[in-house]
Amino acid sequence: MTMTSRGRRRARSSLTGWLFVAPATIIVLGLSIFPAGWALLLSFQKWDGFSEAKFVGPDNYARLTTDGDFFEAVLHTGLYTALFVPMSVLAGLFLAVALNRRIRFIGFYRTAIFVPFVASAAATGILSTYLFNPQFGLVNNVLRVIGLPQQQWLEDPGQAMLVIAIMSLWGEAAFTTVIYLAALQDVPGELLEAARLDGANRWQSFWNVVWPQLGPVTVFTTIWQTIGSIQLFDLVYTSTRGGPLDATKTIVYFMYEEAFKALRFGYGSAVAYVLFAVTLLITLGVVLYARRRGMQAF
Repeated sequence: MTMTSRGRRRARSSLTGWLFVAPATIIVLGLSIFPAGWALLLSFQKWDGFSEAKFVGPDNYARLTTDGDFFEAVLHTGLYTALFVPMSVLAGLFLAVALNRRIRFIGFYRTAIFVPFVASAAATGILSTYLFNPQFGLVNNVLRVIGLPQQQWLEDPGQAMLVIAIMSLWGEAAFTTVIYLAALQDVPGELLEAARLDGANRWQSFWNVVWPQLGPVTVFTTIWQTIGSIQLFDLVYTSTRGGPLDATKTIVYFMYEEAFKALRFGYGSAVAYVLFAVTLLITLGVVLYARRRGMQAF
């Protein structure tokens, strides 16, 4: 077979492959790259969705630096992230350690832990509003029975964000549990056996043998949960709508109000790209720190 015929066969094979992936590639480009490019263009314009767009340059970004509502949304998002990320990582690690053993019905327990993760966030938000309802909610009924004072929960500006973090934990802790459980099952048994022979107890074996093996997984789950917490929207939308007194208005919910309620699509797009930049910087920072500590997760 000549070199020319081989080249033709390779070209045909390559063309066939591209023809197979072309539909999916077009869909991905149409649903991700094109909207992202259009949003970037809108962030330099003033447009209400009806009239002709007006180019304003970096004015939308400059306005963000003096927008008090935007900075309040940033603070609320930061508070939620500080509450949710450590709780989700620690809860996932605790549940994974508890489920990493040979006991009866272990398959049922692992499935039950993961079920909340596959439930929609909208359903979680609606259910949680009933659980934490100040008048007839289950949580306040339990507090009443044991003699503790009832709380306002989602109607109290000082408690609402904590309640949303707990609501998120109910579903998202299952994700970190599954990731940690898979990592725990990959820890070499020889290392644990050697630690036992050296006289290490369970805590010493976990801290000195198991925990170092979980470093990359911890970096991954922390980054993943941080990105998810910065993008919080669905639970806020289905439970508090940013209230009470805007105490739970996050960056994404602020962006939603600016773009789809106030019809300031250019300003909302600017908020979206600032959020993207912050998320990218946080991810890069954590990854670089982890690599310096020898915990590569990517």
